[in-house]
Amino acid sequence: MSQPLSDKTRSLIRSGVDYAGPLAFLLGYLVTRNLLTATWALVGASGLALIVGYIAERRIAPMPLFAGLAALIFGTLTLVFHDTRFVKIKPTVINAVLAGVMLGGVWLKKNPLRALLGDALKLPDPAWRTLTLRYGVFFLCTAVLNEAVWRTQPDGIWIWFRMPGLQILALVFSLSQVPLMLKHAPGETSDKT
Repeated sequence: MSQPLSDKTRSLIRSGVDYAGPLAFLLGYLVTRNLLTATWALVGASGLALIVGYIAERRIAPMPLFAGLAALIFGTLTLVFHDTRFVKIKPTVINAVLAGVMLGGVWLKKNPLRALLGDALKLPDPAWRTLTLRYGVFFLCTAVLNEAVWRTQPDGIWIWFRMPGLQILALVFSLSQVPLMLKHAPGETSDKT
């Protein structure tokens, strides 16, 4: 019988599942300067990452599963039709779907972001609504931005925008939301004496 994985090992595996495909895509492009060859790397690494993640944890979280399947679908379409537009619109589709889920959730008075994050954050409903709305707008903006970049810039610039550019934008945006989360964290008081 195998030993349970440590938290550090789990964290490394989750990072691998999240970033293996985009990182392999970037490296594949840097080595070959060919988007079709880089797409082979994306498809292979995404498939392998999903398998490793499932073997290690006996489940795959919804977000890595969604991103991994999108990489496999759009990557395969790119390779079958020899048309790099498919791989270029993948970030647009992913971010547009996420925007739709977040904004639709707010409209339906649901909290899809809370459902995704589970117990990682403890916030009151109004704070969840604000955070979900902000993330919905962020995902919508990144979808539009991806369209603008791939349609107006050479492949080399789009590749760097895709990885690590979008990850940096997401990190900066997430960090900008920390004050909202801290303001509504359990145990915080509004007394300012």
